[in-house]
Amino acid sequence: MYGLKTEASFDSAHFLTDYYGKCENLHGHRWRMVVRIESTDLQADGTMKDMVMDFGVFKRAVRALAEELDHTFLVEEGSLADATLAALEAEGFSLTILPFRTTAENLARYACERLTEQGLPVSQVDMYETPNNCAVYRV
Repeated sequence: MYGLKTEASFDSAHFLTDYYGKCENLHGHRWRMVVRIESTDLQADGTMKDMVMDFGVFKRAVRALAEELDHTFLVEEGSLADATLAALEAEGFSLTILPFRTTAENLARYACERLTEQGLPVSQVDMYETPNNCAVYRV
């Protein structure tokens, strides 16, 4: 089995709906997303011959996803009143509405799914919420 790993970071705010503790309040993280791809075979021909994937292609995809999430407020769909969302948008805040609770576990799965949709053979995503704590999603 062959594998590659790259990472990207982004800063985002979030809160946890129906959570009873500090994380129920709006707060931010410097998320660190570590992505691994794997293949049993190397590519047979073309520019990427004898590679799993060109590192440049791999890094661009991961960094583009991080850029989408950078400096946004990650909001679980239905967790805030429509009037609150409208007020935040009217003030010019960047919101990313997601169909799940914005835990590190769910963000790791989300990153995996988004990158897999682009054709990357993702095997694992580590989503660091802090330098010492991360959630792992494996395919």
